[in-house]
Amino acid sequence: MNSVRSRLPRLLPWLDARSPDVVCLQETKLPADAFDELVRPVLIERGYDVAHHGDGRWNGVAIASRVGLDDVVAGLTDEPANPVGPTPDVEARAVSATCAGLRVSSVYVPNGRSPDDPHYLYKLDWLAALRATIAAGDPASTVVCGDMNVAPTDADVYDPAAYIRSTHVTPPEREALRALGLRDLVRERWPDQRIFTYWDYRAGMFHQDLGMRIDLVLAGDAVAARTCAAWVDRQARKGTAPSDHAPVIVDLDEAPDGDCGPVVPPPSAPRRVARR
Repeated sequence: MNSVRSRLPRLLPWLDARSPDVVCLQETKLPADAFDELVRPVLIERGYDVAHHGDGRWNGVAIASRVGLDDVVAGLTDEPANPVGPTPDVEARAVSATCAGLRVSSVYVPNGRSPDDPHYLYKLDWLAALRATIAAGDPASTVVCGDMNVAPTDADVYDPAAYIRSTHVTPPEREALRALGLRDLVRERWPDQRIFTYWDYRAGMFHQDLGMRIDLVLAGDAVAARTCAAWVDRQARKGTAPSDHAPVIVDLDEAPDGDCGPVVPPPSAPRRVARR
């Protein structure tokens, strides 16, 4: 939910309704002191330990956990600096922690802007650093959650022709995503369905379902084996002043047998009952 300062009136009721054990936020757009004053207390009230990495610009990432938050690390191994701008520097785009035995990362991958922009090469370098960070740990028990700014396949955009010569869909980006070596939990659960997580604010894009699937939960084999449900909470994209992204939710069994009962995501709209 981008811009957490303005999205708190939506984030907090969503947390209360869904009650997730671990929450990954991206694009918080807050420096550390403002996050600690505004956001951390209301998360602590709800039983979360919180790790935040932000510098007050357009990025910023956080993890909130009610099942442990250990070995917190801000950034990536050999993370590249953004070359675009007056002063190249490393941005606040990744934070990792161990939560209930899983290594969880909240990431906000650079946009890339356009394939001929230096920001695009920065994006590829950043994904390479993410790959190195995953490989240096235990990939099997890794979970990477976030705005990847990459649609894995043409099935993850409403019209592939609309994105020709654009970022998010180029072969190098998609290959960099595959090279992470992790499994796409939502797509594995729904291999043939039309699923998006992002819809532009332009009039009608959401209601016409003209979107992209760029917010992903990627995980290693040990985590994927425990996945009971994986879905996009499209309902959270509705209403007043929403984010342009919808949350992705994954339910894991406590035991590695993949059996936690009939978990079915709620429909995005109430079903109509036929009257006779």
